[in-house]
Amino acid sequence: MGKNHSSKFLATVEQSRKVINECDIDQFSVMLNDGAQLIVIDVREQHEFDAGCFERALHLSKGVIERDIEKHPISEEDRIVLYCGGGFRSALAAESLARMGYANVYSLWGGWRSLVAAGLATQNQ
Repeated sequence: MGKNHSSKFLATVEQSRKVINECDIDQFSVMLNDGAQLIVIDVREQHEFDAGCFERALHLSKGVIERDIEKHPISEEDRIVLYCGGGFRSALAAESLARMGYANVYSLWGGWRSLVAAGLATQNQ
């Protein structure tokens, strides 16, 4: 994906990717248009979110998502898609939410970069 990450971080992400639900940009686009409820959460840092985000995204950065998700009207059964810059941090966050009991969580592989490349609606904060 565009960054040179450490080997331990990559190994941790790969472990998470083995146990989570993941979608690519095409699957995400289908979810956006299938009529079912979809909550999209941006798990990037505040400065990344402020520079641009998916227009329907709630911002809960990876550092606080476990602490703050229950402050929002999100149930354990809601369909949730998490995204970060490329799909690494969102995979880690998806695994964490699954451990908390959220049963229908996906990590968007390709993340923000794939949203932009696909031309999906984005906005600056």
